[in-house]
Amino acid sequence: MKIVTRTNVITTALALLVIILDLIFFRGQKIFLLLILLGIVIFAMPFMLLLMAESKLEKENNEKFLEFIRNIVENVKAGTPISISIMNVKNQDYGTLSPHVQKLANQVAIGIPVKQALQIFANTVKGSVIKKAITLISEADRAGGDIEEILESVANSVNEVEKLKKERKSSIYNLVVQGYIIFLIFVVIVIIMQFKIIPLTADIAKSGAFSAEKITRPLFYLLIVQGFFCGLVIGKLAEGEIKAGIKHSFITIVLALLLYSVVSLFFG
Repeated sequence: MKIVTRTNVITTALALLVIILDLIFFRGQKIFLLLILLGIVIFAMPFMLLLMAESKLEKENNEKFLEFIRNIVENVKAGTPISISIMNVKNQDYGTLSPHVQKLANQVAIGIPVKQALQIFANTVKGSVIKKAITLISEADRAGGDIEEILESVANSVNEVEKLKKERKSSIYNLVVQGYIIFLIFVVIVIIMQFKIIPLTADIAKSGAFSAEKITRPLFYLLIVQGFFCGLVIGKLAEGEIKAGIKHSFITIVLALLLYSVVSLFFG
C-alpha cells in the first residue's frame, strides 16, 4: 500500500487545518466535537478508500486467476506444453490480472523457466489465493507428477476456496448486520446515560461527592474503544482477516462520534 500520495498529503493538511481552527475558535462550544470528527474523517478517508480498493483488487485477481488456470488446464489437456499454453492465453481478457499474465508469458517466451516465472508472478500480484496456488504447483512439480493433474487439482482447489468464501460471506451476513445493530444500541445507551441519566445526579455532584464530568468523559472514550474493537470483530467475521476489520472500525467509530456529536449539539 502506497501511504504517501499527493491526495493524502492534501487531505492530511486540510484535516490539520480544520482541527487547528476548531481548537482555536470553537473550543468549549457545542460544535467542537463535530468539527474534530470532520477533521478525522477527512484525514482517514483516503486511507480507507485505498484499503477498500486494494481489497477489491485482490478479490478480482483471485477470481480471474481461477479462469486463467482453467484455460491453462484446457490447453495442457490438448497436449500443449505448459510454457506454450501460457503464451496461448496471454491475450485473453483477465481484467486486472491481464498485465501480469502478459508479463508472465513474455518471461516464459524469453527463456525464463516456467516455475521461476510463476513465482515472480505470485510475488507481484496481490492475491492470497494466487500465492498459495503457485506454491502448491511448485511443491507438486518438485515432488514429481503429471503437470496436467497438478494444474487441474490446483484449479479445483482454487474453485473450492472461492466457493467456500462466498458461502461463508453469505452465511455470516446476518451476523455482521447484528454486530452493527448491537453496537448502535450500545451507542444509544451510552448517549442516554450521558445526556439524560447522569444530569439527574447533578445535585449530588454539587455536594462534592463526585464530578459528573469525571463520569461522562470515560463514556466518550469507551465509545471510541468499543467502536474500534467491534469493527475488528465484524471484519474478522465477514472476511476472515483482522486487516479487513480496519474499515469496519472506521465506520463504527465515525457512526459513534457522529451520533454523539449531533446529540451533544442539542442536549449538551
